[in-house]
Amino acid sequence: MTTRPLCYPVRDEVPLLDVLTSPVPNGRFDSPVDGRHVLCLHLGAPVQVSYRAGRYERQGTRLHGQFCVVPAGSSTRWTLTAPATSLLLRLNPSLMQDMAEHMHLVPELAPAIHIRDPQIERIGWMMQAEEQDGHPGGRIFADSLASALAARLLVLQTLASCRPTAAPARALPAWQLRAVQDYIEANLDQDLRLAELAAVAGLSVSHFKELFRQAAGMPVHRFVLVRRVERARQLLQEGKKTNTEIALEAGFAHPSHMARSVRHVLGLTPAQLRADGLRKIKSVALVSE
Repeated sequence: MTTRPLCYPVRDEVPLLDVLTSPVPNGRFDSPVDGRHVLCLHLGAPVQVSYRAGRYERQGTRLHGQFCVVPAGSSTRWTLTAPATSLLLRLNPSLMQDMAEHMHLVPELAPAIHIRDPQIERIGWMMQAEEQDGHPGGRIFADSLASALAARLLVLQTLASCRPTAAPARALPAWQLRAVQDYIEANLDQDLRLAELAAVAGLSVSHFKELFRQAAGMPVHRFVLVRRVERARQLLQEGKKTNTEIALEAGFAHPSHMARSVRHVLGLTPAQLRADGLRKIKSVALVSE
């Protein structure tokens, strides 16, 4: 069990919303119990995550910009296959209560994972910029973002509660999922077809699509894209091949297709990934001298 450090200093005055960019260790750990609602926005490369809150458990690949919700006073158990970075937004429950009364909605939040919402992402990036620039907008700007965040969370939860409840869907067994994932990794440079992957699992295309989505937490075409972006990221940071060579090896049609996909999934450009890899190589060289 990995011990995760406490994320926030003790303050006499609790703001409506604060932010922290926090490293998240690989392995298994329990999130610290916090008196505020915590949203964790994932930053950077995709990572496989397993999540448990009470009897609810889910696993999948977390992507840049996706977030999870840990309600105030609760703890969740996480298992990560690699170290990650999260942008933590901590929201005062009193604001959520006031906003819920104003909107005539229920104030309680439910645990959630792998959520993507453009409005909440924008709030997160604005809070991150405020922190990095020394809070030039002052407390009033952060308080305005806090109100917007509370309102959006309440709307999302209300929309989710209005959806009809479906019967639990089956998912690919772990061994079948691993067989398909291994096949994808070995053939990323090929023009993979859905029928081809379904045959690896021994299923029809229609059954395979839904069972894979339930097991991996995303559609199969999205999973293939994420793996291609991850392959491209590794090769770009190694800095030994041209963009054209990397695009073909990762299964992209051409370098511009790779660049668009990398920006969409990671929020970075190929040039930024190359520069990051060069910095890491230089730092290792300095340490070894």
